[in-house]
Amino acid sequence: MGLTEDRERFREVGEKRREDLAEFISHGDLGGSDPDRVRIPVKIVDLPEFKYDRREAGGVGQGESGQPQPGQPVEPKSDGDEEGDPGEEGGEHEYYEMDPEEFARELDEELGLDLEPKGKRVVEEMEGDYTDTARAGPRGTLDVDEFFKRGLKRHLATDFDEDYVREGLHVAGADVDDVFAWARNQGIPVSRAWIADAAATAADEHGEPVEALDRWVSFDALDEDIDREPATHRIRREGLDSVPFRREDERFRHPEVIEKRERNVVVVNVRDVSGSMRETKRELVERVFTPMDWYLTGKYDAAEFRYVVHDAEAWEVDRGEFFGIQSGGGTRISSAYELVAEILEEYPYSEWNRYVFAAGDSENAGSDTTESVMPLMESIDANLHAYVETQPGGAAPNARHADEVEEALGNTGNIAVARVSEPGDVTDAIYEILSTEAEGDGAATAGEAASGLTDGGERR
Repeated sequence: MGLTEDRERFREVGEKRREDLAEFISHGDLGGSDPDRVRIPVKIVDLPEFKYDRREAGGVGQGESGQPQPGQPVEPKSDGDEEGDPGEEGGEHEYYEMDPEEFARELDEELGLDLEPKGKRVVEEMEGDYTDTARAGPRGTLDVDEFFKRGLKRHLATDFDEDYVREGLHVAGADVDDVFAWARNQGIPVSRAWIADAAATAADEHGEPVEALDRWVSFDALDEDIDREPATHRIRREGLDSVPFRREDERFRHPEVIEKRERNVVVVNVRDVSGSMRETKRELVERVFTPMDWYLTGKYDAAEFRYVVHDAEAWEVDRGEFFGIQSGGGTRISSAYELVAEILEEYPYSEWNRYVFAAGDSENAGSDTTESVMPLMESIDANLHAYVETQPGGAAPNARHADEVEEALGNTGNIAVARVSEPGDVTDAIYEILSTEAEGDGAATAGEAASGLTDGGERR
């Protein structure tokens, strides 16, 4: 193996040994990435290299100024670089870069997710194969096969064994009306006019009335001796001279219209910025929301993100402010959902997949959760509503929001509640949220499920 191949092998080993994705999400530096590029630190593997022994002139083992003399002081050599200030250059850091599509595939594999986005907005209509038909169209698109089949079907439906019907005219005492009634009872599609013509023809051929040609004492006697021949058997034996066609049999071929739908999504991220949301809680929110933004960006053709923060009031911010901002106010979570409802008016549910992800420490004012937040969640159509409780060390006594939402709406199929008390809980929370959407594909809205109109799926 040459040096080039050896170097490449070590590079592959280095990439394979990059930090585990779950470890990166829970403990890695998420700030080194941006929405379109995920940078994961690579565990460095030293590459082999040659080192040459460049000995100074003057002989082996001699000092810089020749052979030292007894009693000559030896000056210690500096630990720093020979030139410049010590430690000026930082160490080399390598990263494995993923685009959001690769990140989504890796996370699917890591967590066992199976989210298949739905196409919503029609972005293009294309003509497919000529598989549709209509009653009108250019003559050149006449579907000849369909035209023939419809005419043949009508012919078979109206054809009957004429000789069999004529025998009915030879039943003793039967007139044209009797024969017509007998034929209709037999399911024979013959008209009275045809029977009357057949009776007249039979009389003319023999020069005497039909009644004089009686061969059967009754219609039952006729049926016992003569079997009616199906039209299909006769056609196979004799063939067809012609098939009667009508204009209503015509069908014209049209191309199938194929709608190309864009798999698009809008994600509204909501965060509590009240005084109780200290730095550790904010970091946990970032560790949950950031990977989910990457994941949904990679899953959908087009993704838009909106960011809402709230204390007792709510306002919209950009992504840069979302994870760092903090206020000193109280908490009223319903203010955020009121703003979310306004924002989502720009994204009709018939055209957009919609996600609402909220996070906080589950502290809320009074009865705001039951009286305001849950009715708003039920009224906002979304693929998924999720609430992430961030309480380092476990839930506080007055942190009831997550529990109340889960108790009332936890079985609706499109609502997920996750709890994160430390970084190690992050991937479990992401799985809880995204697997709820995967399992609840096509599930009812929270309001429909809560009112019993449909059954929601269970979360794992």
